[in-house]
Amino acid sequence: MRYELVIFDNDGVLVDSEPISNTILAGYLTELGHPTSYEESLRDYMGAAMHRVHDLIEEQGGEKLPADFDDTFHSRVFAAFRQELQPVPGAEEVLGDLVAEGVPYCVASSGSHERIRVGHLKTGLDQWFEEEWIFSAQDVGRGKPAPDLFLHAADRMGVPPERCVVIEDSPLGVEAARAAGMDVYGFTSMMPADRLAGVTGHFSDMGQLRELLA
Repeated sequence: MRYELVIFDNDGVLVDSEPISNTILAGYLTELGHPTSYEESLRDYMGAAMHRVHDLIEEQGGEKLPADFDDTFHSRVFAAFRQELQPVPGAEEVLGDLVAEGVPYCVASSGSHERIRVGHLKTGLDQWFEEEWIFSAQDVGRGKPAPDLFLHAADRMGVPPERCVVIEDSPLGVEAARAAGMDVYGFTSMMPADRLAGVTGHFSDMGQLRELLA
């Protein structure tokens, strides 16, 4: 393999969480008087840290979201995760290939550490990740599309950015990976290929990713 580190996004790449979380986010924003469709939530917030939700709502409507917005949103999402969340089909097989080949990997997510843990415990992916291989936008302050999270993950894993490849499914994540100077493969399960511009390659299922990484 030509890469020394594979950096996975989490939501939508390892765990099939985007339909759940964006349905809840759109509903909660609408409930608070900021009408938002599921499609608009995907367009504006998929792959982003929570501060982007606050920033865009304030820009668009001139008012701040409630102080307990994040806590309420996360409590609803985690409850749904514990009932419904599944791993992305084929994700464990990709991880198994990397382990067999001795290729280091990690996860770098806009979600909080708690969100990552809840999702991995529900889907069984926790067995594939040591704690020190899990990185969150909480660790760096600025989420995607800033490159900070990916650069932080590479630094902590001891691999130069140019020897890393990122696996992403959102335009914000692709932008962040490119800004970090990393190759990036775009997963098109939920986002059309033309929205993931500038990637090293596209794939629509994990079997194809296994071939790209082989």
